[in-house]
Formats: sequence, C-alpha cells, structure tokens
Amino acid sequence: MAVHAQDADTLRVGSKRFTESYILAEVIAQTAAPELKQPPVVRQGLGNTAIVYEALRSGGIDLYAEYTGTIALEILQHTGPMTREEMNAALAPKGLGVGVPLGFNDGYALAMRAAEADRLGIKSLSDLARHPDLKLGLSNEFIGRADGWKGLAARYALMQQPTGLDHGLAYDAITAKQIDVMDIYTTDAKIDHLGLRVLQDDKQYFPRYDAVLLYKLDLPQRLPQAWAALQKLEGRIDERAMIAMNARAELQSVPFDVIARDFIAGSAKTGAPDAQRGWVAKLFGPDLGRLARQHLLLVAVSVGCAILIAVPLGVLVFPHARVRAVVLGATGLLQTVPSLALLALLISWMGAIGTAPALVALTLYALLPIMRNTVTGLTEVPAGLRQAGTALGMTHSQSMRIVLLPLALPTIIAGVRTATTIAIGTATIAAFIGAGGFGERIVTGLALNDSGLLVAGAVPAAALALLSEIVFEAVEHLLRRKA
Repeated sequence: MAVHAQDADTLRVGSKRFTESYILAEVIAQTAAPELKQPPVVRQGLGNTAIVYEALRSGGIDLYAEYTGTIALEILQHTGPMTREEMNAALAPKGLGVGVPLGFNDGYALAMRAAEADRLGIKSLSDLARHPDLKLGLSNEFIGRADGWKGLAARYALMQQPTGLDHGLAYDAITAKQIDVMDIYTTDAKIDHLGLRVLQDDKQYFPRYDAVLLYKLDLPQRLPQAWAALQKLEGRIDERAMIAMNARAELQSVPFDVIARDFIAGSAKTGAPDAQRGWVAKLFGPDLGRLARQHLLLVAVSVGCAILIAVPLGVLVFPHARVRAVVLGATGLLQTVPSLALLALLISWMGAIGTAPALVALTLYALLPIMRNTVTGLTEVPAGLRQAGTALGMTHSQSMRIVLLPLALPTIIAGVRTATTIAIGTATIAAFIGAGGFGERIVTGLALNDSGLLVAGAVPAAALALLSEIVFEAVEHLLRRKA
C-alpha cells in the first residue's frame, strides 16, 4: 500500500502483544520523535507475528522490533538460521529490510517450577522427555510456529500434548500448579521472580533471536533524519537492560512510555520500585475519554452500516422463501468465523490495519440479528393486515412502507438491540489490530498479566452495554405506548 502524501512525514511504529514489544515500540518512537515534523504514531499490541508482519507488508506501519530467529524461520520460512545479509536479500523483493541490531538476544525456552524440576531431576529438555505425564501450557503462537512446538517435540521426542494459553496467563497457571511447564522468552522478568527453572536446550534446537528493526525499505529515504537517530540504538540494549525494563512494566506497573523515556535519558531505575496504580486509578486513567470515543465510534458506525445493509436486504428477500434461507444462512455463517481470523483476513485483503478492517468485521457480525429480526417482524404481521393494504389499492411498495415495516418495527429494533450488544463486546477485539477502544486496556492487561488493567477495560465496556440496554428499553417503551 503506497504512503499517501499527507502521511509521508508520519512514522508509524507497531508492536506485538507482549511486554517487551510494547516497550521497544515506545523506545523506537521516542528515539525518532525529535527528528520528526509530527509525533510518531504507535500501534501497540497488534497481535502475533502474522498480524504485525502483514501490517508492515501492507504499509499499515513502517517498522517494528522483530527477532532474527523469527524472521528466518517464521516469516521467511527458511530451514535454519540466516545471516542479516541473507535476510535482507530475501526481504528486498517484499520491500522490507532488517537493520539496527539492538544488542540483546531474547530466545524461546521452556521453564518449570524450580522445586518441581529438582524433585524430578529435570535440568534439560532431554530430561523433560522422560516425563510424558507433565502438563504443558504453551502460547498459541508457539504451538503454531515453524520454530515452535512441532519441531521441538520432534527434536526431543516429547510426547506431551500442550494446552494453548495466553503467555501472560501461563505465569499464573504455573504458579497455581495448573500446568507444569510453559514457554518463556529469556528476557522475561518473571522467571526469577517466580522461581522458575529454564530448561537447557541441550540439542540446540532454538536459534538466536537477536532483536533488530524490521522496516519498510523506503523509510530511510522518506525520513532520513529519523532513521539516522534510530541507528544510535544499535547495540545499546543488552539482556540485563531489557530484563530490567520488562520488570518495571510487569512487576511495578510502570507505563511503557515512561520506561522508554527513562531508558533514553539514561535512567535505568533499577532501585526502589515505582508506586503501583490501583485499579480505580487505571479505570479513570487519562486514556478513558479517548478509549470511550473510539469504542463508541466502532459500535455506532458498524451497527449503523449493518442497519443500512440488513434491513433493505431483509425486505428484499422476505417474499422469497428459498432466497431468504440462503441469505440468512450466509450471514449466519459469518458468525462462525473467529473474530481474530476474520480481522487477519481483512488486513490482508484491505491492505490496512486499525479502524477500517475493524469496522468491516463488526458490521459483518451485526448483520445476522438485524436481518433475521427484519424477516421475523415482517412474517409476524397478521395476514389480514397485509390483505387490508392490498384491498385499499396499495402497491407492494406502499404496503411495505405504510403497513408492514411500521408493524415490524419493534421486532427490528430488538434485532438492532442485540446487534449493538454484540458489537460492544466484539469491539474489544479490535484493539488487537490497533483500532483502540476499551479492548486496548484488556490486550495490554493480558500482556502484563495485570488483572487491574483487565478490569479497567472490562468495566467500561460492560457499563456501555448496560447503557445501551437502558436506551433501547426506553425506545421500546415509547413504541409500546405509541402503539
């Protein structure tokens, strides 16, 4: 997707949905900001590798922090490690490049509670193979990656059947002894904090995952001064610095932008912990107004578009039973498509991330209840009233407009009510592709395993759903009184 003239001076930075990626996105943005004419746009928590890479490839973002092992094995689907020169040669036809090695390796590994590892005599992944009864909770991305569980299980003859878990939630699960083994990033702050043992990769399955910038090739020419500033990050972040920054986010609830600002200023702040915000402070945080506007926009526009599509279509297919069944079946089929899968497909088809694909997805999900209730409302109009319109000499169009639709209106509004409730809940998923809304807090809370932030995102969404129910109840009451 070409960069529009008005966006030529804008740097758009993306991140995946885990703590380190959030922090690095802020470090990148704040490093480049002094050399930009306007503030950079940071698209946080876009999702897993596939979604963030598609956002980069399609032009939704200009760069993000990636890892060499992921680029070689997951993105380029190479059979082994690659040099940076080999990666750049393979990425150039895609309009992408690799540069600015940040200075640390953040590899995959498996970990378990140290006490349990000592009890069972497990020090390495080969030792783990001798205990097929242990319960593994692995992130869904790790299970599906080319360099993840499938290859690891084959290399070590691991017979366990892992359960898919969000990476942040897996730390709670292993602490509560609901699982025995989880996948970790080697710079995770909670490894030592929770007393976990990182199992040795004694057969050297995992490659190095050196942090680098994956960027659009036109970026150095489009924003040369900002790109020159980013070069100064080369080799500046070592493992200890990254672990310290991750710890401030996950253990002390310090905002990502503050962590990045302190790092750039040369203040590591590894001593006294920062004051933690309670969930009430998070609930009424400075982002509440912005997130509320974004969430309301997503819901209002998507439901409005769904009404404009579903009601006329319902009226059109109502007289034709077979066509009606096919159309309702097709819209019902859309409800079975997982929301994240639909969003990923829309990013690819539309070549964009953010609000546009989120609105399309929410509109598609809102079609069924509105269309089904339109057809149901028209069907429930008594035959005598339909015939009365014909007896009075009305055309089919006049009868539909003057008799049928007004009588079906309460049922149609009930469908809009259902669609609105669905949209309010589903709109939280839009944060996975940078569309904002209250889901932004939920996504970040999952990444940080911060229950307070999760609640701070869930409560406003629930309050909005309750408010919509009150409004629709009032509308339906007025319609009953009028009838």
